[in-house]
Amino acid sequence: MPKNIAALTAESAVRERYTEAAKKREAALCCPVEYNKEYLKILPEEILERDYGCGDPSQFVRAGETVLDLGSGGGKICYIAAQIVGPHGKVIGVDMNDDMLALARQYQDAMAKKIGAPNVEFRKGKIQDLRLDLDEVDEYLQKNPVYSSADLQRLEEYTQALRLNTPLIEDSSVDVVVSNCVLNLVRAEDRRQLFAEIFRVLRAGGRAAISDIVSDEEARAPLKNNPALWSGCISGAFTEAGFLQAFEDAGFYGMEIVKRDDKPWQTIAGIEFRSITVVAHKGKQGPCHERHQAVIYKGPWKAVIDDDGHTLYRGERMAVCDKTFRLYARTESPYAKDLLAVEPYDNIPLEEAKAFNCAKNARRHPKETKGQDYQVTELTEGSCCGPDGCC
Repeated sequence: MPKNIAALTAESAVRERYTEAAKKREAALCCPVEYNKEYLKILPEEILERDYGCGDPSQFVRAGETVLDLGSGGGKICYIAAQIVGPHGKVIGVDMNDDMLALARQYQDAMAKKIGAPNVEFRKGKIQDLRLDLDEVDEYLQKNPVYSSADLQRLEEYTQALRLNTPLIEDSSVDVVVSNCVLNLVRAEDRRQLFAEIFRVLRAGGRAAISDIVSDEEARAPLKNNPALWSGCISGAFTEAGFLQAFEDAGFYGMEIVKRDDKPWQTIAGIEFRSITVVAHKGKQGPCHERHQAVIYKGPWKAVIDDDGHTLYRGERMAVCDKTFRLYARTESPYAKDLLAVEPYDNIPLEEAKAFNCAKNARRHPKETKGQDYQVTELTEGSCCGPDGCC
């Protein structure tokens, strides 16, 4: 650890510590993580050695997807994800540390040959400001140094134009956002914007898979104000509940803790800090249309409530709007394995559908799904239960 790190602000402490960690491995910056060894075989030893993380969000990436890795560091997760997405996918790493970016970028050509596709790129930016391309800012500053307040104003105008006209990451351009033990390094006052940016860049139907360090209770001021502990993933740790709440506040749905370490990584002043991985989804926004669809919650709980306040009672047909029905029924939906989707017998074209009040929790009468005039009688010949006939 740099000797003067305790005298730094949280943000500068993170920058200095990770600059040093890019040059020489620092064991205190990471938790033990098990990765798929097949994906590690082709990675350069230098990247493996300078990896700092607490989980493996790459396991939630699928073939052909566009992946964004926040705080990509030396590029380990990016190069693992590149093997998963294959030649039809794309991986973008974003980091603000020049030394980490240099480490990741120096192996791009060699890794492209090993992977069989040049499907990885690294961009310089802050993860809480994914509109601003810091490589462009650096180039501007080389030609236009800041010596006065007028120069500063011109710089601010230039950066604002960059955000609007050529954002680092475009709106709705990414299938999955991953991050490995980086969100806790962002200042508390920037975190609402951080989650809003993750939400912005994801396509509808996309998801975030984030591994990070969380605490079992709120850290007190002496911990929060310690730059050394901040850069060490301690002071800035979210609480377990607060981490999921941040996703919910940004508009995500279906948040799920897919991994949680039983034993804490560290315990300081009686507070336990451990690694968890959360997957959250985007796509619940939009109008609600009535198309006579229903879902049946299979159990085992007596009832569950989703992120929009819909209560689903075990074994009962619950009325939902078309948007919610599609959201539940998609194969990759976090709800699909727990629900039975009941389609109406007569399709109602979306353009003819009336508005649906999603604020109510209504049962769906079977006649609504089948049609009020449904009078079909069908008798099946032969056995439905066994050799002795029907039950």
